[in-house]
Amino acid sequence: METLETKFAKLVHNHKSTIFTVCYMFSKDQDEVNDLFQEVLINLWKGLESFKGESDIKTWIYRVSINTCISSERKKKRNALPLDMDMNLYEDHDEDTRQIKMLYHRINKLGYFDRAIVLLWLENLSYDEIAAITGISVKNVSVRLFRIKEQLKKMSNN
Repeated sequence: METLETKFAKLVHNHKSTIFTVCYMFSKDQDEVNDLFQEVLINLWKGLESFKGESDIKTWIYRVSINTCISSERKKKRNALPLDMDMNLYEDHDEDTRQIKMLYHRINKLGYFDRAIVLLWLENLSYDEIAAITGISVKNVSVRLFRIKEQLKKMSNN
């Protein structure tokens, strides 16, 4: 029988890029991303024994990761002074990089929940998977994504 520690080590090994992607969507500061990553791992460890396998493990990991990052953002907003977040995501300055920077800049203007939905959509998850992770209906995912895309288009006109 596999120990809880072994199961956790495998989970982290197999899904660390998923966890990192979620953390990176909520912060571009490497130290903060590392802190979020650690916080997600703590929450995954705390919840691993109670995970019953009623949903896919990746769905559960996304849900824990997103909820951890959203909670951290809320705590940070309550306790932090406003900072200038004008960061350079990439060193090169080609057109594709500029487009990616603009997209992430716009996405970061969205609310936490909408940001999470876009992240999952950009990760090529199906509407069913996004619904399972976020706890909303598939129809609501569809409607929200449509509205989010419209909101992002409006931002590009500014």
